[in-house]
Amino acid sequence: MPKIAICPGSFDPITFGHLDIIQRGARVFDEIHVVVLNNSAKNSLFSVEERLELIKKVTEHLPNVKVDSFQGLTVNYAKKVNASAIIRGLRAVSDFEYEMQGTSMNRLLNEKVETFFIMTKNQYSFLSSSIVKEVARYGGDISELVPEVVELALNEKYQDQLL
Repeated sequence: MPKIAICPGSFDPITFGHLDIIQRGARVFDEIHVVVLNNSAKNSLFSVEERLELIKKVTEHLPNVKVDSFQGLTVNYAKKVNASAIIRGLRAVSDFEYEMQGTSMNRLLNEKVETFFIMTKNQYSFLSSSIVKEVARYGGDISELVPEVVELALNEKYQDQLL
């Protein structure tokens, strides 16, 4: 039976930090589903479809990575694809408390799904989609923060809004 994991998030947009976690998870699990969670409470820059397309482009070199979207509970998506694990990236200690709450709730909802935390590489420990969007919005260089296709998409989004 293949070891299947999901890597959920908003990925608005995907960064090198996200990609680091996905690539490392792909070495451990037979199949990884990168799942864009459609959170209506968040005001996203990219549509779900745009995020899916960007993720597909930057993970196309990983044959065991699938890309999908889902609205609802992460554990329900895990059950849908027969995943036994959820992969979450940690940047700093401050991420741990938030992730611990989510992990505890997921375990309560489905104790058959384990959560695996992967520490991001130190060079990405400060990196978030929010900070990338902020730098891009003001015309800053984001080439070391996101893949080129994402950089182009961000520049296109903000081309008429440069402040």
